[in-house]
Amino acid sequence: MAIVKAFKGLRPPVEIVEQLASRPYDVLNSEEAREEAKGNQYSLLHVTKAEIDFPAGIDEHSKEVYDKVVENFNNFKKQGWLKQDAEPKLYVYAQTMDGRTQYGIVGAAHIDDYFNNNIKKHELTRKDKEDDRMIHVNITNANVEPVFFAYPAHKEIDAIVEKIVKNNKPIYDFVAEYDGFGHHFWVIDDKATIKRIEDIFQNEIPALYVADGHHRTAAAARVGQERKSKNSNHNGTEEYNYFMAVIFPDNQLKIIDYNRVVKDLNGLSKEQFITKLEESFIVTKEGSEIYKPAKLHEFSMYIDGAWYKLTAKPGTYNDSDPIGVLDVTILSNLVLDKILGISDLRTSKRVDFVGGIRGLGELKRRVDSGEMVAAFALYPVSMKQLIDIADTGNIMPPKTTWFEPKLRSGLVIHDLD
Repeated sequence: MAIVKAFKGLRPPVEIVEQLASRPYDVLNSEEAREEAKGNQYSLLHVTKAEIDFPAGIDEHSKEVYDKVVENFNNFKKQGWLKQDAEPKLYVYAQTMDGRTQYGIVGAAHIDDYFNNNIKKHELTRKDKEDDRMIHVNITNANVEPVFFAYPAHKEIDAIVEKIVKNNKPIYDFVAEYDGFGHHFWVIDDKATIKRIEDIFQNEIPALYVADGHHRTAAAARVGQERKSKNSNHNGTEEYNYFMAVIFPDNQLKIIDYNRVVKDLNGLSKEQFITKLEESFIVTKEGSEIYKPAKLHEFSMYIDGAWYKLTAKPGTYNDSDPIGVLDVTILSNLVLDKILGISDLRTSKRVDFVGGIRGLGELKRRVDSGEMVAAFALYPVSMKQLIDIADTGNIMPPKTTWFEPKLRSGLVIHDLD
């Protein structure tokens, strides 16, 4: 079981929330963040990506940038752009995309649950990225951006959330200009309701699952652990024992495809490459119109102006293995490694990854431009596959899951004091 508790959130006034809320730090590069925050003093990107307040080219991990993070964050609070709730609250954060709405509980998760695996992971993290986020948490003394968790759907929590949403107007309610996704936010004030939600998570929810934000989760847990070790008067009630998460029921979440593009064919001609593919796949030429995979173990490939359907042959995958059943495993083993000699997806410069939110047209564009020679589109991983992998202690290959819509940062912030 995992702890989820209320906290005194730092939140923006309604009048500026749409200007302040921003996309997560890790979905924008510095140039994109600079453009997105242009002319907007309220944008939280001034805190999450403070390099935008310097000329282009500055090292985003420099002391000057980290100092600017602190200066900007303090200014946001001084100006009243972020105000703290007087009492601990839980919150409901809902997102609408393509007519589908998902409803999450915003609360504080416990660092011990991360280390004892009550919060389950499915991806490896890189220490350098963890270290960067640790610095950000330490210097702001806050979880400025939430992590994205899932939990096994629970009927009573569904009913509580439905009642809150039905009987109360959202505090924040806007459609983001950039992507057209809706963001809706309620504050849970009733103490009995807060207590009941906390009790359900602690006593009835078997585990939480990291959906998106593995590095932020690891960094937040490490900060808490570090502060605990340095505090001789530690008693377990300190706010640094907790970090902010938005926790969605698993049956409301949808994972979209995460695709691959490659720079070369490892010295093979197109014809030689396709011949080698036919050893493990049924290869069908589909023509010039974009072809999207329709089911598990079916892929689409774009090369030399044409789309192909690749269907993995029986015996080339293992449906009883949580990792072996994944299409990213099949593609990695049978194509990227076996044929193209790309064995380490984390370090190879010959492969790149394209989130499905960009559409398959982006794959075609990158190949037609000459930047890449071939592209592969995959059928999305399911939530069941993700949970099976996390439950069995396995790790997914790199760049397997893409959750959309992304959480907006700045709707609420968790102060570690």
